[in-house]
Amino acid sequence: MTDITIWAEKGDDGLRDVSLEVLQKALDLSPLYEGRVSAVLIGENCGALAEELVEYGASRVFAVEDSRLRLYQSEAYAKVLTGVLEEIKPEIVLIGGTTIGMDLAPAVAARLRTGLTAHCVDLHVEKIDGRDQLVQIVPGWGGNMMIRIICPEHRPQMVTVRPGVMEKGKRDPRKKGEIFFVKPELSEDDFRARSMEYVREQQGEGSLEDADIIVSGGFGLYSAGGFGLVRELAEAVGGEVAGTRPAFDEGWIPEIAMIGQSGKTVRPKLFISLGASGAVHYTTGFQKSRVIVAVDKNPKAPIFSVADLGVVGDLKRIVPALIEALQKGRSS
Repeated sequence: MTDITIWAEKGDDGLRDVSLEVLQKALDLSPLYEGRVSAVLIGENCGALAEELVEYGASRVFAVEDSRLRLYQSEAYAKVLTGVLEEIKPEIVLIGGTTIGMDLAPAVAARLRTGLTAHCVDLHVEKIDGRDQLVQIVPGWGGNMMIRIICPEHRPQMVTVRPGVMEKGKRDPRKKGEIFFVKPELSEDDFRARSMEYVREQQGEGSLEDADIIVSGGFGLYSAGGFGLVRELAEAVGGEVAGTRPAFDEGWIPEIAMIGQSGKTVRPKLFISLGASGAVHYTTGFQKSRVIVAVDKNPKAPIFSVADLGVVGDLKRIVPALIEALQKGRSS
């Protein structure tokens, strides 16, 4: 039980990025366990994606193919993944914390009678009580601190990882690995509830995950007269608009533009935060951005501990001045 196994989720356009992110994390952890890294792929016509997983570093890929599994089917996928894990008996199982991953992971953990840590933002191994333990980091206590969780007794140790918080590796066509094609044993009882079609989420003009610049606002915009300043600055810098949970609750942004533990995780080249105090459940959503700029009137706001550049002051004065300077620089 030294292997690390990931579940590789398929999207409309191929492998989901989070699957490649958890694969790289598994590769980073594997030398400490001296085991192989395996991937489980479920769906229809998985051959090309299985080869892609090998090129990203998987030693083994178990490709479970069945035309009925083209779309995610909750009961069937749980049965299939549980069966593969029972066969290979890994030490650790990593699953991307997508909508589908968050449905599948607890169902599999219950079948395996093991624990599950959800929404992880970091993973590392420590020697605890004389044993190498996987330390699973999650935001906790209302997002005000990071909690360390271990699973000392039950195996496998199962984790869901938030999309975007880890780096995916580089693809190398020279890498070699084994691909095993598996025919699942499924009955009609495994399809009592069926997924019939997927409807793609409306992203608006741009996708936050692909944006180079993001301007995000918090509840501090309430005293500044609303979210207009965020939109004006985003337009001035050519960025996308985002916000905190309170900004969503106020109706200033749609849910798909929410940043943080209950929203999206992003890593743009520039992240500008306006009027957000910086609780951990918010900052985990952008802490790996290349440059973070924060503006808030409270000099003791936690946001300044993660910002590369912090500005203390009134948003109604600072942001218009910044927009004016940008517009002058553009016209000169």
